[in-house]
Amino acid sequence: VNPTGPRACYDEGKRAAESLTFDYSRSGRADVRVARIFNTYGPRMRADDGRIVSNAITQALIGADITLHGDGSQTRSFCYVDDLVEGLIRLMHSAPQCIGPINLGNPQEIAVGDLARIIIDITGSSSRIRHLPLPENDPKRRCPDITRARELLGWQPIVDLREGLERTVAYFDALLARRA
Repeated sequence: VNPTGPRACYDEGKRAAESLTFDYSRSGRADVRVARIFNTYGPRMRADDGRIVSNAITQALIGADITLHGDGSQTRSFCYVDDLVEGLIRLMHSAPQCIGPINLGNPQEIAVGDLARIIIDITGSSSRIRHLPLPENDPKRRCPDITRARELLGWQPIVDLREGLERTVAYFDALLARRA
């Protein structure tokens, strides 16, 4: 991670929050758990939150070009919101020594270009994919290792990406219809 790059505030902010959380735990001032959450999606996302799933679905539903940063080969892992909530609940109810950090996300990677094509297929859109420059320091790969979540919490995501995307598309479709 580049500590002075354009994403530094985001990355360093998360790191500082974890450090303070562990200090509170060590001092006995709080019973804490630390979850590292990876790309989560699902109904009730904000259409304008700037993340790839909400952007691509909204663009596909209105027939606009789907904009991807980079050539589309960079990978991400997408965890359906219901799965994430289950992981967080299990972490909150875990033994006191299970402080974390625990990665909560889906270990199944997909290229963002493939994600966009799935969304086009689900929506039946005529949208085309338009590539924009990749932001500086944007990771080529982002995939959680959920070994500790499996071992300590008995947790792993169960909602298939396509099924989760279909539910999310239905939500956005209804949302756009209400706004029309």
